[in-house]
Amino acid sequence: MKEYVANEKKIVLKMFTFIQNSEFVQVLRLCTFAFFLSFFCACSSSQLLTKKEKKNLHSQIIDSPVFSKSHTGFALYDPAAKEMLYEYDGDKLFTPASNTKIFTLYTALKILGDSIPALRYVQRGNSLIFWGTGDPSLWHPDLPMDDAVEQLLSDTTSQLFYCSDNFMDERYGSGWAWDDYLYSYQVEKSALPVFGNSIYIQKDSASTLTFVTPPYFAYQVNASPNQLRNSPRFKREQFQNTLQLLGTLEENKAFQQTVPFVYSDPILLGILQEKLGRPIELLSAFPKTSSLQKQTIYSIPSDSLYQRMMQESDNFLAEQMLLLCADEMFDTLNTRKIIRYAQKELLADLPDPMRWVDGSGLSRYNLFSPRSIVRLLEKMHEEYPLERILNIFPAGGESGTIQQYYKNTEKPYVFAKTGTLSNRHCLSGYLFTKGGKLLIFSFMHSNYYGSSTPLKEEMDKILWQLHNEH
Repeated sequence: MKEYVANEKKIVLKMFTFIQNSEFVQVLRLCTFAFFLSFFCACSSSQLLTKKEKKNLHSQIIDSPVFSKSHTGFALYDPAAKEMLYEYDGDKLFTPASNTKIFTLYTALKILGDSIPALRYVQRGNSLIFWGTGDPSLWHPDLPMDDAVEQLLSDTTSQLFYCSDNFMDERYGSGWAWDDYLYSYQVEKSALPVFGNSIYIQKDSASTLTFVTPPYFAYQVNASPNQLRNSPRFKREQFQNTLQLLGTLEENKAFQQTVPFVYSDPILLGILQEKLGRPIELLSAFPKTSSLQKQTIYSIPSDSLYQRMMQESDNFLAEQMLLLCADEMFDTLNTRKIIRYAQKELLADLPDPMRWVDGSGLSRYNLFSPRSIVRLLEKMHEEYPLERILNIFPAGGESGTIQQYYKNTEKPYVFAKTGTLSNRHCLSGYLFTKGGKLLIFSFMHSNYYGSSTPLKEEMDKILWQLHNEH
């Protein structure tokens, strides 16, 4: 027993000697300092919104006479501190409308390169077989011009064959309104779009003539009035491309209208042959041989497509963008397949379950939460230069769908994507405070009656206050 006690005393003495060692004390002091420093920083970051400011923000949202007439979700996040500053129903699911395009953009950023793949082809003896990638830029009036495809198909001495066997999708997205076929916001999807898959009818104020683009449809546009209307417009039947004027085109007034056309392979070939001035034959399936070496032609810079899609909220470009991603990943154009891939491989870390069915947000089947959108915006900020992202997004008071809102400063302080369907409105993006702090936010509203303007004005007040407070 005495020997055991003696040994214990020796052990205690050694421990006391080790503790007195200056190196150990220095490490202990450094650890203690690091702990208190991290604690202080955490406390400091949480003070970006004081308790009083959070209480005021909460009151602004739940007591708002505008928001009280709808279901509202809101999430506000500080990416520097990695802290959710405020949430109100941030985990609830809402119909995102065109906020869906943020998911489409992120998928495209991850999959596509600097330039858009426009066409793929193989040379087989005296034959050139080509097929589409989903690129919507060919002769599109609102996108940069690129003649790479036209030059290839015009200059080759080979016989041309077109195949659409890689298109494994439907003309419309899941849940789209069947009776919106006449409107320019609901254009049919395809493997090789031309002229934005639309007919453009124009008349200037100095002429009585109407100009039709592409000219292929000129003979199908009847500009003779057959019904009185206060404002003239052209109408077509659901599965026909014959356009009939309702009302009268006045001589001294300009007129323009865009109508999606019914897409088919024969119609595509008719447009191509007229434009290129040479015959093109249709292949029902790709030739089955492993010796053919696929080649690719690229068209416009990717960011020019992203910018147009986001700033103008172009549904057609968004849908084609997912088809481009599907082509890049799977050599097939299928929206559901690329969405499943993106959810599993790119978006598995989002906090809430989602339902994502199309690229544009036209479908009311889509469901996302505000905090999932915030997390996606944070991922985008982490993985890509902020300057690039802000250049793609609409800027408050300056560009795109928020040009008339969020414009109280000389330079934009809100960069965000809108989303609007009847009785649905969303706004998600980046907010810069007066002190230069970057915040990420998502507003989602549903089930309100009437115009979305009061909601926009109310959000404007809240975002302006957040800008000024910090």
